[in-house]
Amino acid sequence: MAYTCSDYRLEMILLGLTRRLTEESLSEEEKKQLLEEIHRIEIVMGL
Repeated sequence: MAYTCSDYRLEMILLGLTRRLTEESLSEEEKKQLLEEIHRIEIVMGL
């Protein structure tokens, strides 16, 4: 399976979302939304 620009893009989005989770200023709702988005991307990537 070839590694594409789309794969790289999704990885970078996932990395950014994961890093945002470490911010102390996030509310519980924001954390929940980030986790949902991370989960959605992981499904698309087959992780």
